[in-house]
Amino acid sequence: MPLAQRQARDGVHESHPTPGVGAVVVENGMLLLIRRGRGAYVDHWAVPGGRQRRGETMREAAARETREETGLIVEVGDLVWAGDILDPTQPPAYHYTVVDFAATTVGGQLRAGDDAAEARWVPLDEVRAMPLTPTMLELLDRLGL
Repeated sequence: MPLAQRQARDGVHESHPTPGVGAVVVENGMLLLIRRGRGAYVDHWAVPGGRQRRGETMREAAARETREETGLIVEVGDLVWAGDILDPTQPPAYHYTVVDFAATTVGGQLRAGDDAAEARWVPLDEVRAMPLTPTMLELLDRLGL
């Protein structure tokens, strides 16, 4: 598939990396995950997150994306992982530079929204058995999970 078609499919229009964020919420021995409903890695599981908007800080973006995708309100804490998500084809149709933050829920009701097809709490010992986005394995390794 030509680059322009892949970019349109994945909702990418930039010629440079796009800043992205994620929220790592671990509570009561469970990790908050969403199943991607569209874009790259559809039907794979990941922490809630997405693109940072112009004018918002990375932490504000992580809180917003978590609220939009899960219905939960979070307080965003320290950085826990940073890396790149690249389309494996050449030239890549997308390139995200992602920063994931620890977060804690402070309100809201769990429900899938925005581009998340499903949102749920997953026991930590079951996370690696799920179909995960590729960078989730790096994140889990960093967290010692």
